[in-house]
Amino acid sequence: MLASARNVQAVLSGRSLSESLPAVPAPLRAATQAVTFHVMRRFGRAGEIKRTLVRRTPPNPLLDALLCVALALLDTAMQTESGAETPAEARRDLPVYAVHTVVDQAVRAASDEPSMRPYKALLNAALRRFTRERPAILEQVLQKPEARWNHPGWWVRLLRQAYPAQWEPLLAAAGQPGPLTLRVNLRRTGVAALADSLAQAGIASQPVGEAGLVLARPRPVHDIPGFGQGLWSVQDAAAQRAAQLLRPAQGERVLDACAAPGGKTAHLLELADIQLLALDSDAARLQRVGQNLRRLGLDSDAVALRCADAADLDAWWDGRQFDAVLADVPCSASGVVRRHPDIRWLRREADIARTAALQRRIVQSLWKTVKPGGRMLYATCSIFPQEGQAQAAWFLSEHEDAVSMPAPGQLLPLPEAGGAVSLGDGFFYALFAKRA
Repeated sequence: MLASARNVQAVLSGRSLSESLPAVPAPLRAATQAVTFHVMRRFGRAGEIKRTLVRRTPPNPLLDALLCVALALLDTAMQTESGAETPAEARRDLPVYAVHTVVDQAVRAASDEPSMRPYKALLNAALRRFTRERPAILEQVLQKPEARWNHPGWWVRLLRQAYPAQWEPLLAAAGQPGPLTLRVNLRRTGVAALADSLAQAGIASQPVGEAGLVLARPRPVHDIPGFGQGLWSVQDAAAQRAAQLLRPAQGERVLDACAAPGGKTAHLLELADIQLLALDSDAARLQRVGQNLRRLGLDSDAVALRCADAADLDAWWDGRQFDAVLADVPCSASGVVRRHPDIRWLRREADIARTAALQRRIVQSLWKTVKPGGRMLYATCSIFPQEGQAQAAWFLSEHEDAVSMPAPGQLLPLPEAGGAVSLGDGFFYALFAKRA
């Protein structure tokens, strides 16, 4: 709980869990991630409960975070003890603790941290009051959108405006962990062959798309056969659509403009023998692209990695145009909050306009690098129209030589038939051809 509180505190200070979780000692990391993800998925509710119980913000930031961790776990424990359905993330990834255990361990966590010891009585009193008054407190708390939907109020408002008939299931679906999906490296094995290999190891899976396998239950990648042999990569089903839509042909010159961490880069190379340039502005993340390609057996003289800003053509472009360009541009990542539940609490409404302006700057530059007769795929892992449909409409209005080609447009992570978890994250795809 104390390790989880430190990670929640990191999010509240503006750092992502991808940055903070690696600092957790290895023996604690898996459990800490499970607890912290659970808290992030219920943070709107836990935060509002905390404000009801403790009128003034605790002077110790770590105590503030520990209160949210304890209240999220305590609320789940009481929900389960009352006979209500256990939240999906608790059923799959998190042990459901007894009420007294949560209170006891929270107080012990405060005792273990010198800066929090003076506030043990405050913490204990707040938690015990919640155990006594939970129904009345929830009745008051759940009147507020942030607590009801566990998203910032501005996020809820934008989705209500964009999807009048779907905003509620979209917000509800964001509280469920996404499935673990593998993309089969078809240069080394087949979908059926890998599914058989997994089955022999006791891992159930089902095919999705052209090269995907969705596992019935997520597990650490190193526990899945074939990782070291480069037989597969982890990639969401919706993300696998990118390379399939761009569909490179043998010998084509292809640009992956925002490549890290390299999932789409590798998929392009798995589909055809091409000359590929992978760009990214982050040198450390670009190293991961190279590591992934080597594991999959896809690195060669036909592949070049370059650290550069895709929009700054003078920094990297040699003037030779590409047959195909993948513009998987930076975005709010609002479509992948199932896997990264801290994103919703890290973003601000003003970020959407800033990100949209950056996206336009990137694609304006990249369009110059596309051959006449070539194509560019615009992609984001966002569900906000400002980063999807609105950008595609703007691009067509600005470029008379651009022709819209068939593409799925907005993909939403809505529940499947029967309420099953969606097999794909939220993505937007628009494909443009340049008039010859």
